[in-house]
Amino acid sequence: MKYECKVVEDLLPLYKDDVCSDASKKVVEEHLAECPKCSDLLRSLKDNVIDELILRERDDVIGSQSRFFRRKSALAGIIIAAVFAIPILVCLIVNLASGQGLSWFFIVLCAMFIPTSLFVVPLVAPKNRMLLSMGSFTASLILLLAVINIYTGGDWFFIAASSVLFGLTVCFMPFIVCRRPVSTKLKNTKGLVVMGSCTLSFYLMILCIGLYTDASTVIPMAISISGPIIAMTWLVFLIIRYFPHNGLVKAGLCIIALTLFSYFGTEAIIYLVHRSIGSTSVMVWTEPSLLFMTICLAVGALFAVIGLLIGRKKGGNEK
Repeated sequence: MKYECKVVEDLLPLYKDDVCSDASKKVVEEHLAECPKCSDLLRSLKDNVIDELILRERDDVIGSQSRFFRRKSALAGIIIAAVFAIPILVCLIVNLASGQGLSWFFIVLCAMFIPTSLFVVPLVAPKNRMLLSMGSFTASLILLLAVINIYTGGDWFFIAASSVLFGLTVCFMPFIVCRRPVSTKLKNTKGLVVMGSCTLSFYLMILCIGLYTDASTVIPMAISISGPIIAMTWLVFLIIRYFPHNGLVKAGLCIIALTLFSYFGTEAIIYLVHRSIGSTSVMVWTEPSLLFMTICLAVGALFAVIGLLIGRKKGGNEK
């Protein structure tokens, strides 16, 4: 053969796409007439082209079907929104006909935002449906509380809103951090974000309650009681999430930490509360028995030791 196979193999992709020069095409054709190996390689390249065309057609079909269902979902969302608009229109007419102005119409209007966020937003939103649904549901619920507070002349909005925000943070935040695009940005810090959000929303609720009642008494007492408990919760979370050992070791450490907290943590809470309110006769706490603490500490230590032994054995087998 006049040309080596390696030279022709470099020209085959260009020959297949018909973008090589006439001289190169002649070289390839002369070589293919004499070399079965390169002929088979050319056929495989053409087969790959067919596969690429099939994949492209499949993607086009999936894309068209996806657009079709999105249009149907958007249409269904619009119809549901129109259905939700009927009671709003009825309330508006009744409100105006009874001569009461728009007194409670806005309450009904904001109340209808809640089912809209749950049923219409997921159907209409093109992407990130869960995030948009949770966000719109939270916003509509807080808006409803604000409107009710205004029309009743109350001053309880911040207590209600902060409490709702704390509850929704506990319920929704674990799902939010696991959904794209949030999960891709947070990566391995999702647990920290959930714990931090819950802690911040909890203390925001405590602050609002304290400002509404008696900040000088309620806030110090609430922080004295919740502070050690929150710290213990964070400690257990850090052990489970970041301690570099197996589950048995983590379980043992958590049992030991919770057992010690049942005594020393409650003592700290009593001390902090007494100090915050300047009294020693407010809280009475039954301390756990010495036998109970001994059994729990022994169980925790047993779990930790077994976990360490298993981990050491697995490490030795891997070596």
